[in-house]
Amino acid sequence: MTTTFRNKSKFFYQIQKLRKLSQPFFLPIDQCTGIQFVWLLLSLLFIVGGIVLVSLTGLISFLESIQPILLEKYFGGVVKTINTIWSSSWGLLFSGLFLIGSASFFSLRKQLKNKRWLHWLFLGVIVLMLLAVNGINAGIGFIARDLTNALVEKQEDGFYRILGIYACCFAIALPIRVSQIFFTYKLGIIWREWLSKSLVKDYMTNKAYYQLNPNDEEQTDVDNPDQRITDDTRAFTGQSLTFTLGVFDALLTFSLNILILWSISRTLTFSLFGYAAFATTILLIAGKNLVKIDFDQLRYEADFRYGLVHIRDNAESIAFYSGENPERSETERRLGEVVRNFNLLIIWRVIIDVMRRSINYAGNFFPYLIMAIPYFNGDIDYGRFIQASFAFSMVEGSLFFIVNQIEELAKFTAGIGRLEGFQSKVESISQEKPNENQNITTNYSSILIKNADLSPPGSNKTIIKDLSLSIDTNESLLVVGPSGCGKTSLLRMISGLWEPETGHIEKPKTGDLLFIPQKPYMILGSLREQLCYPTEVDKFSDDHLLSVLNEVNLSSLSTRYPNLDVKQDWPRILSLGEQQRLAFARLLLNSPRFAVLDEATSALDIETEKKLYNLLKKRDLSMISVGHRPSLKDFHQNILELSGNGNWKLLTAENYNFNN
Repeated sequence: MTTTFRNKSKFFYQIQKLRKLSQPFFLPIDQCTGIQFVWLLLSLLFIVGGIVLVSLTGLISFLESIQPILLEKYFGGVVKTINTIWSSSWGLLFSGLFLIGSASFFSLRKQLKNKRWLHWLFLGVIVLMLLAVNGINAGIGFIARDLTNALVEKQEDGFYRILGIYACCFAIALPIRVSQIFFTYKLGIIWREWLSKSLVKDYMTNKAYYQLNPNDEEQTDVDNPDQRITDDTRAFTGQSLTFTLGVFDALLTFSLNILILWSISRTLTFSLFGYAAFATTILLIAGKNLVKIDFDQLRYEADFRYGLVHIRDNAESIAFYSGENPERSETERRLGEVVRNFNLLIIWRVIIDVMRRSINYAGNFFPYLIMAIPYFNGDIDYGRFIQASFAFSMVEGSLFFIVNQIEELAKFTAGIGRLEGFQSKVESISQEKPNENQNITTNYSSILIKNADLSPPGSNKTIIKDLSLSIDTNESLLVVGPSGCGKTSLLRMISGLWEPETGHIEKPKTGDLLFIPQKPYMILGSLREQLCYPTEVDKFSDDHLLSVLNEVNLSSLSTRYPNLDVKQDWPRILSLGEQQRLAFARLLLNSPRFAVLDEATSALDIETEKKLYNLLKKRDLSMISVGHRPSLKDFHQNILELSGNGNWKLLTAENYNFNN
């Protein structure tokens, strides 16, 4: 009993994950419940069914006026069914369902804004095409019956007439099926674009991208965010549509063919239900293991790919170290995890595939075993036998839809877990109120630190104790100390990336404080975009950009690339010294009040360093620098010395001696 309850809980939890990922594309999740979402899906079927019924009625009326004999001879069953519907309570039922479906969409019209109505329209068109194709397939069953009887009875003229109708059905069905595939792909890419933009927006809000990629990898439970936004999003949207439309297709196929099968043989119908229930249960139980294995496979594949990207991004450093052997060993280790898990996946896929094929092969015998008796007794003709076999295969396919998709369903379930986990994480971070429960306030004209204790996130080790200092406009501070004493950590606290355990920090607003690391950030863009980052490129003229390049001794760069809009792999093309000078050009263009420099001139000679710092002083920028060179003392008024055990000393530049 406990196991059953646990399985139900897992199932409903998975459904909640699926709803959280899929509903917002069609209905805002904060304004509509999951029941409303499911009801609107059913309402869509009601509306599409009503449209098809009315269209089919109109088509029959038109054909009756031009070809009544042909219609009665070959489509008499369809005409009789339509007339029965409108002359009985079925007509009222279908009309009522159509009106209820339309009213449901009308009542939620406000929630369908922001192009959500377009998503439903696409889905409705796709379902309409599915229904049309299934209707043609049901009609083909009757045509196959008449065609077989014409062959058996050697009615040559009737055979070719029916064969012509058969060909027309395929000619009509082909463009409908092709259009359905086109609209499915189109809706899939619209959904993927919408979901990816939503995830990227949350990912870039409140520095979620930074919090999900901490210095210590063990502090995050979200691996490979890039893969989740790209591959997992693509797989989820594509597979969601595949399964949703597959379920719709299965329901339509079942609805249109079960009555035909029931009218031919109730014994065959009951046998099919019992057989399908048994086989589905067995395969679903066996397929449970695939979910975890597929989940692990996605992670191992992402880790392997990330390792190769890491080698590409650090190719020059690896080449300088001649570090091919350790890089190859690590890459082979990651590949080994992929192969080991995939070997396990192969075993379970083969087991399930054998079971599934055995079940499908066994299903081929049922029509022969059950229908042979009435056929040999003369109760049905051969055409009726063929029609029963055709209807049986169609209904069987609809009942075994989940079974036939068991492997894809396992991948889909694993993908839901990864993508929903990432979505929940970035949403929770992006929805946090800025500065909530923080010891940092902004919009000040100076930097003030009061009695701050600093520890790395997730650690109890205090690296700076009871720090108090202030940096006003036109003042500068140099931070020195041994490696690992917490210099860069202090800059993270000042920039707002890390929060102090105790104490308080006041700092300028975003835009008035610009950080330059030892290895500057190079964006994926043009030279113009590199210089202006993070400001809009339209803010500066070409002459202004070229003038700044000349100021930081990068005039050769404008000579090599006279077109400022050229896009290159800048981290690979530019040396570290050129990147540092370009970062200073970026700093001069953005003109913040405060510049935070973390060994930003370590790759430059003393003369170039002096020139760049003098440029900052001429613009009256306040500076906080981290460095080891004694030459930096000339450009700062005060020096903060960190000891590494939490202690610190604040001295004037005149009273500090680098040789101590």
